[in-house]
Amino acid sequence: MTQKPALVPKELLFPFILITSLFALWGFANDITNPMVAAFKRVLELNNTQASWVQLAFYGGYFTMALPAAFFIKKYSYKTGVLLGLGLYAFGACLFYPAAAWESYGFFLAALYILTFGLAFLETTANPYILSMGPEATATQRLNLAQAFNPMGALAGLFVAKTFILNSLHSNNTDESGNIIFDSLDEAAKAVIRTNDLMVIRNPYVMLGLVVIGIFVMISMIKMPESKDSTGKINFGPTMKRLLKNRNFVEGTLAQMFYVGAQIMIWTYIYQYAESLGISTFDAVNYAYASLGVFLVGRWICTFLLRIMPPTRLLAIFAILAMGFTLGAIFMEGMAGLYSLVGISFAMSLMFPTIYGIALEGLGEDSKFAAAYLVMAIVGGAIMPTLQGMILDLGGTGYTDTLILGVPEVNFSFFLPLVCFLMVFLFAVRVKGLKN
Repeated sequence: MTQKPALVPKELLFPFILITSLFALWGFANDITNPMVAAFKRVLELNNTQASWVQLAFYGGYFTMALPAAFFIKKYSYKTGVLLGLGLYAFGACLFYPAAAWESYGFFLAALYILTFGLAFLETTANPYILSMGPEATATQRLNLAQAFNPMGALAGLFVAKTFILNSLHSNNTDESGNIIFDSLDEAAKAVIRTNDLMVIRNPYVMLGLVVIGIFVMISMIKMPESKDSTGKINFGPTMKRLLKNRNFVEGTLAQMFYVGAQIMIWTYIYQYAESLGISTFDAVNYAYASLGVFLVGRWICTFLLRIMPPTRLLAIFAILAMGFTLGAIFMEGMAGLYSLVGISFAMSLMFPTIYGIALEGLGEDSKFAAAYLVMAIVGGAIMPTLQGMILDLGGTGYTDTLILGVPEVNFSFFLPLVCFLMVFLFAVRVKGLKN
């Protein structure tokens, strides 16, 4: 009887645990930020498109810095890349302090942009590092296991957002009839509330920055194996030629862009969908919690299923499931539609690490640059929410101002994630050279 290869060799267990902890760290940043689209919209009186710039800045930072991160890691080492990433992460988070003092939306966006420079370094480093920590036969499963800790950090981020930000925003206060008081105030009263609320938004990010500085100090003092190119040469041109000839990589990068776009749209606009049903932003966090909960359960289930089913087949099945839930969110109005929107997260749980693992399979040393392009594909999370925000603004700044195909524009806007999941399905059925 042939023994199955180890998921993580014993001698690499500690580095695996250490790097896996970073997945929770950037999950926290992602999901403390998603509710900020709705928060900034209210506090700064923005339209939906302007509010979506939060995600444009956040995920645009990934696109900007992923390739420079790959060059840096290629020349130096994984550990050095992690430390630089943590430094940029902490710096961007601490910039929320002067941004709140200036009461400048542009400053907040710049802080988020710089913060995600750090996240780009961390993701460009951590994902291929996890893949390399053991046999290639278990690489996709190993990455799914590490990625399972990402939603744990995300749940913590949501908890902080709900408990310490949304629950404390005076601009969300309502009268006895349930109407937002902030909308009826004069400009002087709004200014006082705006100053208070921007400080409320500021504080958790500054505290996060201080925590990240502590992690930076800890990792800098820990000795761990390094993976560095033996020659230190950067043969970018030949590497790109090889990558562009690899269909799985090219199509995987596109599939990842569409997947991330869908994920961020669903986790961002679940608040607006709930608000269209009369649910406050504070209470809507409970549905975001549920989304992350089923996402986490799905991650653990898929880690098991990948031992008995080829990743391409499982990816196709889950893409179909995601399209079904999305159609429910579009056409089933009321709470049934909201429950369908939550259900999409279960179907998404498999997608990011599986697409990532398939796209990098067999690339060897080229995987360092390939990983950077897969992180750059996160730009889908910058572009797609802005497009969805533009759809929401078609009839006005509300969410049910007009009907499109017989449903409110907030429901119709989820046709964008539907198209994204179709692209993931097409990738899964077109993958070459892997057992299906």
